[in-house]
Amino acid sequence: MSGAVYDIAIIGGGINGAGVARDAAGRGLKVLLAEQSDLGSATSSASTKLIHGGLRYLEHYEFRLVRHALEEREQLWRIAPHIIWPLRFVLPHRRGLRPAWLLRLALFLYDHLGGRKLLPGTKTLRLRSDPAGEPLRDVSAIGFEYSDCWVQDNRLVVLSARDAAMRGADIRVRTRCIAARREGDLWRLEFEDAETGLKSEAMARALINAAGPWADKVVSDVAGIGTRGRVRLVQGSHIVVRKLYDHDRCYIFQNPDGRIFFAIPYEEDFTLIGTTDRDYQDAPEAVAASAEEVDYLLAAASSYFRTELSAADLVWTYSGVRALFDDGAANAQETTRDYVLQLDRPGAQAPMLSVFGGKITTYRCLADDALDKLATIFPDWNRQRGWTATQPLPGGAFPAGTADDLARAILAEHPYLTGREVRRLVRHYGLEARDILGKARDRADLGRDFGGSMTEAEIAFLMEREFALTAADAVWRRTKSGLRMTNEEIEALDRYMQERRVAGATARAVLKKAAGA
Repeated sequence: MSGAVYDIAIIGGGINGAGVARDAAGRGLKVLLAEQSDLGSATSSASTKLIHGGLRYLEHYEFRLVRHALEEREQLWRIAPHIIWPLRFVLPHRRGLRPAWLLRLALFLYDHLGGRKLLPGTKTLRLRSDPAGEPLRDVSAIGFEYSDCWVQDNRLVVLSARDAAMRGADIRVRTRCIAARREGDLWRLEFEDAETGLKSEAMARALINAAGPWADKVVSDVAGIGTRGRVRLVQGSHIVVRKLYDHDRCYIFQNPDGRIFFAIPYEEDFTLIGTTDRDYQDAPEAVAASAEEVDYLLAAASSYFRTELSAADLVWTYSGVRALFDDGAANAQETTRDYVLQLDRPGAQAPMLSVFGGKITTYRCLADDALDKLATIFPDWNRQRGWTATQPLPGGAFPAGTADDLARAILAEHPYLTGREVRRLVRHYGLEARDILGKARDRADLGRDFGGSMTEAEIAFLMEREFALTAADAVWRRTKSGLRMTNEEIEALDRYMQERRVAGATARAVLKKAAGA
C-alpha cells in the first residue's frame, strides 16, 4: 500500500467520515478511510438514536438546522427502511414550564418546515383518558403527539462504510493516522495498525478530517497546521432500564432546568432514557456516564413516571462526546448542533477540510456539502451529486414502512425461529437477513448459539461483511444483543471471534505462500 495515491483520504470512521466515503466512492473517486478503532465506536454509537429535526433547537432560533434535518427524515427512512422507522412522541404539558400555546406553535412549525409527506402530523392528547397518560404521575390535562424517527445508529455508519467499500473505497479499521504532511499538491499520510503496530503510507490529493472529538488533535498534532480550539466537547449520557410501559410511543419531557430528555421503547424489553448535556474536558476515549448524570436521569424520569427509579433498576448505561463547533455559547445546551466545514489550503497546496459539529440526521447533507467545497478545487468531483438521496443502503432495497411485511415473509420461510428473532434480524439487516439464514432448515443449521439470539451464522456475516473483529463490535455496536447476554457468554464469543480471525489469517498466509510457489 506504500505509495498508493488516493483522491481523498478520510480520518475518522464515524457517521460523517463514512457518509463522505460513501458519497465520494459513488462519484467514482478513489477513497481511503482510516478509523483508529471500530467504525462508529465513539460518538456515532452513543446517540439518542433519533432521526429528528430537533424540536428544542427552535427555541434557539436554529430554523435552518431544523428545516434541513426535517427534510432529511423521510429521505433517510426511504434509503434505510430496515434500520430507520417512525415513532410517535408524546410531549406532556407541565404547569410552570413552557406554556401550552408555545408548545403548540413549535409543533406547528415542526410539522410545516420540512416538507413532511409520509409521517403523520401533530395532534392534541387528553392525557387523563389516553393510554399515553397511564404510566405518568401528576398527569396534566393535555399533551401533544408528533412524529420523528428511530435509527440503529452504529448500523447507519457500518452500512455507509460497507456501501463505500462495495463501490471501491479502501476502509481500514483499527488504523490510526499518526502523521500527515503536505508535499506540494499531495498529502503524505502515515498510518499505524493499532493491533500489530505495522506502519504504512499513502498519498492523497485531499484530506478530510472527520475525527469528531479528536478533530482538533488531527489539525494540531497530526497535520501540524494550526492550534486547537474549534471544538467544544459536550457529554451526553443515557441509561437503560426494564420497560416502564407497554405501548410503543416515546416521551419527550421538560425539566425545570430548561433541559429536555426522552424515554423511548428500546429493544422490545427496555426503556432508553436520556440524554444529558454538559461540557466535557477529559480525553474523549475515557468518557463514561458519571454518577451525577445517572442520578439526574433517574430523578428526572421518576418525576414523570409512576415508577420510582433507582440505581438498582439500571440495566446498562452509555455515554458519548459530541464534538460541537465552538460558537462561544454560554452553555452546552445553547451551542449549535449545525456543522461547520473549514478548508485549509495555502496557495495551491493540497487541501485539508475539517468537519466540526453536525448531527446524525444531516450526515448525508454534510457529505454533499464537503464534496461541493472540494469540487471548487477539483471540478471533476462534482459529478453524480446527490445520488445518496435515492440509492438504498445494503439490505434496504424495499419500500419504507414495509419492514414488518418482510419479517412476516422471512418467518414463513424459517418457521423454527420466533417472531421476535426474525424482527430483530430484519431491523438490523433488512433483506440481508436472508443471507444470514441462508438455506437453514432448523436452528442447528445456524451453528453455535452464543446467547442473546446471536448465532454462528450471524457472527460470520458480521466478521466477513461488516468489519466486526471483537465481541464488543458485534453485541454492543452492530447489535444490542449484549443486553441479553451474560459476561461469560460475551467472553466466550470474544474468544471464538479471535480464534476465527487467527484461523482466517493462517489460511490466507498458506494461500499466499502457495500462490508464490
